[in-house]
Amino acid sequence: MTPLDRAPLAADPTAGCDREPIHVPGSIQPHGHLLAFAGDHLVLTHASAGAGAVLSTEVAAAFGRPIGQVLAGAPVEAMRDGLHCLPETGPMQLGRFRAASGTTFQAIGHRSPCGHTLLEFEAEAEKDGLEARATLEALYPGVRDAFARLGRATSIEVLGSTAAAAVRRITGFDRVLVYRFEENWDGTVVAEDSNGRLPAYLGLRFPASDIPAQARRLYEANPQRLIADADYAPVPILPARPGDASLDLTFAGLRSVSPVHLEYMRNMGTPASMSVSILRADGRLWGLVSCHHAAPRRVPFAARNACDLVAQMFAVRVAAREEMAYAEARTQLKGLEGRLLARMAAVPGRLEDGLLTVPADLLDLTGAAGAAVLTEGGCVLAGATPAEDEVRRIASWLAERRTEEVFQTNSLSELLPGAEGFADIASGLLAVPVSRLHPSFVLWFRPEVVRTVTWGGDPRKPAEPSPDRLHPRRSFAAWAETVRLRSAPWSAAEVEAARDLRNAIVSVVLRGAEERAELTDRLERVNKELAAFSYSVSHDLRAPFRHIVGFAELLRESEGSRLSERGQRYVATITEAAETAGRLVDALLNFSQMGRTALAPVEFDPMALVIEVRRALQPEQAGRHVEWRIGPMPVVWADPIMLRQVFQNLLSNAVKYTRGRDPAVIEVGCEALDGEFVFSVRDNGAGFDMAYAHKLFGVFQRLHRAEEFEGVGIGLANVQRIVERHGGRIWAEGRLGEGATFHFTLPRHDAPGPEAF
Repeated sequence: MTPLDRAPLAADPTAGCDREPIHVPGSIQPHGHLLAFAGDHLVLTHASAGAGAVLSTEVAAAFGRPIGQVLAGAPVEAMRDGLHCLPETGPMQLGRFRAASGTTFQAIGHRSPCGHTLLEFEAEAEKDGLEARATLEALYPGVRDAFARLGRATSIEVLGSTAAAAVRRITGFDRVLVYRFEENWDGTVVAEDSNGRLPAYLGLRFPASDIPAQARRLYEANPQRLIADADYAPVPILPARPGDASLDLTFAGLRSVSPVHLEYMRNMGTPASMSVSILRADGRLWGLVSCHHAAPRRVPFAARNACDLVAQMFAVRVAAREEMAYAEARTQLKGLEGRLLARMAAVPGRLEDGLLTVPADLLDLTGAAGAAVLTEGGCVLAGATPAEDEVRRIASWLAERRTEEVFQTNSLSELLPGAEGFADIASGLLAVPVSRLHPSFVLWFRPEVVRTVTWGGDPRKPAEPSPDRLHPRRSFAAWAETVRLRSAPWSAAEVEAARDLRNAIVSVVLRGAEERAELTDRLERVNKELAAFSYSVSHDLRAPFRHIVGFAELLRESEGSRLSERGQRYVATITEAAETAGRLVDALLNFSQMGRTALAPVEFDPMALVIEVRRALQPEQAGRHVEWRIGPMPVVWADPIMLRQVFQNLLSNAVKYTRGRDPAVIEVGCEALDGEFVFSVRDNGAGFDMAYAHKLFGVFQRLHRAEEFEGVGIGLANVQRIVERHGGRIWAEGRLGEGATFHFTLPRHDAPGPEAF
């Protein structure tokens, strides 16, 4: 069920849908046949009513016999062997099966959750040549192009548009939507690609009841769902013995759907639909790629798999972007946390004085317009807040709720009677308890933000109940709603900042060990963020790339002699692209681990590092005239291993980007200023346009084409992280075609940086 295909079924929409056994419908769609086998000998136990087209006898006579005796066509042995080695993760294509009648099918096998081995035969459709294009050779360029485009996308909306366009190119559907679930399971169409044959839904919102919990669970188990023709007549599945349990068709591509669902599609004017799940790293739904067509349409299994891969790539990019945005936000808030805790430590026993010495810091920590610190000693307000008596009433209400760590809402009036009276000031509330002995809280407030939400139909009337049957929604006209009494939502980074502040406050008040608690909490949080980020990248990106390389090598070994020269070149290109992507992942993991490694500063002369790096770069200078100008260096207090990485990246870039210069001139120097040393690495190479200087230190940011200069675009990001961890800063100057200069600073020994020293 897609958000736009599935209607709520009753006045309480989820009540009917949640109980509907959609994974055991007892029938399939008619554009194929289904057989179910049991045991190691693959004895036939179930068959769709029309399966005689692929059997050697009538369906009834085939029951109880092994697969080798019931299939009529070729290659039977390959089908049997394929079913014996099915993966546990889902369906697998077993090749083409030519029935005795001459009809050709795509054979697909999987293991059902009920213990049966299922074999599906999807009839090949040749109307528009989509079947002929559904091969590895034909699909790979589109998938690779999608991967490249997704890598360049700068926002969730651009990522979604790119994914939608890629899926539409692969499948030929009239309209492809990217649908994102909100926290309450409402859904919003964030991207759309269409040829104009169907109405646009971009920006529309749909109620959570459109996709009930049971349907969402099925989407998490099986990421693909195709309905080729909404006017189809379901084909029943026949059991060997009457009364046998229905088959679990969770992973079946031919699985039939509810008649109400089909009526909904007809009301919508979309005879064909396909959905592909967008899953987070932990398997939970982020959203869906929802496809629709103005006429019946089949999509081959290989093309559906290609769309699934695009959805996975989209999900990984979204996860990486969300993790990076979260990490950047947390980094920005860390300075505020540190200042607040330092002031608290400087004013022992007076929590409110320490937190509100500079009120703007407490407000900026969570992006609030007002804040209150309520303790046993009194109530202190800052910014735009309700009156003190209302603040105390809120605190008493929170105490009754026994809030453990963090309470948050962007609609306080829905929870607290009377809160609508000050919604213009405090529609949003973020609160943390700071004492286990007294009702003490730090509270942040946000004002009401009036906004308009456009729904795909009136969400107050999601269904039309009838005494004798359930009806799907019939109208899809946009319906605008003005939303009041709600603030902007609190971000995960802001909530985490409040939680961390609360933990530190409790530590100061109850244990008197603020510094130790702060450092411990900080290390645990950084490790958690890096572990989650590393897991997301390694789990969701590295495995698919290994599979691509592995299967490409298997294809080369098993089919190499039969591949044309062009085919062999394609396979080699696949392998090379996947290996390159793997290197990108490794570089990203190295970047994430950079913040986890503890600094080990010592006093040393960096000149030795520069000479060592210069010597290591000699192979890259072979056959070139490189003129090195290395000035004197002061003794510094830093981590020599990390500082070597700084010089390695900067000098390697200088050697790389001076390629073609004769002579290439590379200068390394240092200037001593008050409180810091300023190092510089200058070259006369390709340079860059200063208009793009802000991109230099971003992850995977490149100012030159990969064809001109090799690299993965993460070295300077590593350099920036190392320099900043030492308490320094880094910047660059350049002119296109005239060279570049990179400057970075290190604190002098008598003025150490905040983290390292």
